[in-house]
Amino acid sequence: MYGLHNGYHHFNSFDGVQSLPLLLKQNGIRTGIIGKKHVAPEYVYPFDYAETEENNSILQVGRNITKMKELTQYFLSSQDKTKPFFLYIGFHDPHRCGHTHPEYGVFCEKFGNGDKGMGRIPDWKPDYYDSTEVVVPSFVQDTVAARKDISAQYTTISRLDQGVGLVMNELRMAGFLNNTMIIFTSDNGIPFPNGRTNLYVPGRAEPFLLSVPSTPSTWDTVSNQYVSHLDITPTILNWYELPYPDYELFGRQVKLTGKSLLQKDITNTVFGSHSLHEVTMYYPMRSIHCDNITFIENLNYLMPFPIDQDFYLAPSFQDILNRTRSGIDTHWFKSLKDYYYRSKWEMYNLTSDPLEKQNLAWNANYLSTRTTLMNKLKQWQEATADPWRCSPSGVLEDAGLYKENPTCMPLYNDL
Repeated sequence: MYGLHNGYHHFNSFDGVQSLPLLLKQNGIRTGIIGKKHVAPEYVYPFDYAETEENNSILQVGRNITKMKELTQYFLSSQDKTKPFFLYIGFHDPHRCGHTHPEYGVFCEKFGNGDKGMGRIPDWKPDYYDSTEVVVPSFVQDTVAARKDISAQYTTISRLDQGVGLVMNELRMAGFLNNTMIIFTSDNGIPFPNGRTNLYVPGRAEPFLLSVPSTPSTWDTVSNQYVSHLDITPTILNWYELPYPDYELFGRQVKLTGKSLLQKDITNTVFGSHSLHEVTMYYPMRSIHCDNITFIENLNYLMPFPIDQDFYLAPSFQDILNRTRSGIDTHWFKSLKDYYYRSKWEMYNLTSDPLEKQNLAWNANYLSTRTTLMNKLKQWQEATADPWRCSPSGVLEDAGLYKENPTCMPLYNDL
């Protein structure tokens, strides 16, 4: 679940959660975090070293790659080479910053480029892309506005890319590169229509790179294995040869549902969960992706799908709004109304329908597949004690808060 605790959102984990940085710290592993931090409270997520948006400007610690390089250098230079460490670096690129720092452009692509009033990031050599030549993803409308939006994003991705290179170089110079496991990923899909905040493929598809120094034969190889962010904690604990603790929350045994990627266990199934992106945009969804079939359950499907603040200001979304309001062709593969109002269930065969246009949830030929996926999804919700598992047609009643046979009691609301 998205962990935005900043400002009025104020999302916090339960006090008893045994988080990854807490477990590592308890086992003598030095921990650090640089850049983006959207989790709290601090005693649940303790870091020995922290330079984040909580004590710095997010522009500096999230987008100024020279500053982030220097902070990484400081952390590594003070690290005992005989002891293990864990360093989390949260780049804020290529997140949008339209409503927070509009002066730097919708994608902050102007920040640090040396233009008047933009400042300069010494280590960044901006890459610019001709909007008439960029490749437009199939799920984004091919219009002038959308092309400019995409080209601006690519510029910020170039800053991220160069920042990763700087961090890798610091690891090399500090002598840690050849004995450090490196994971690179993103926290959500691309911030374009049908992307971020959705459980469609563009909202779930993220880069995931894993480099393990002990197995150089796997470097530069591509795997088709299904991977989830649920796999990150088991993988890191496995790397340090640490077990997950035996403990309970609300009387229930806490178990990790992910897998260690170091064990090479192949799975054909991944799950997805979304409840809200900002506190003001509640739209709970659950999904299962299995053998190239995606099933999505929209729990509050009768309400319109909400739009988050910075995406609303994006040129690509404003383009769809303006074209819809004017009654002209949006050049998008779905209507704005279809985007807002969704079916209770959605199921897509990604082999024959990669754009997820044909909902097969009520197709008689897919009835058995739908039933199987729904059952697997319910089992996962039970295993994770999902408090939404009875919504929207029932209420979760439990004798003693999750302790004794929690039961879905019907509401008789025709849902």
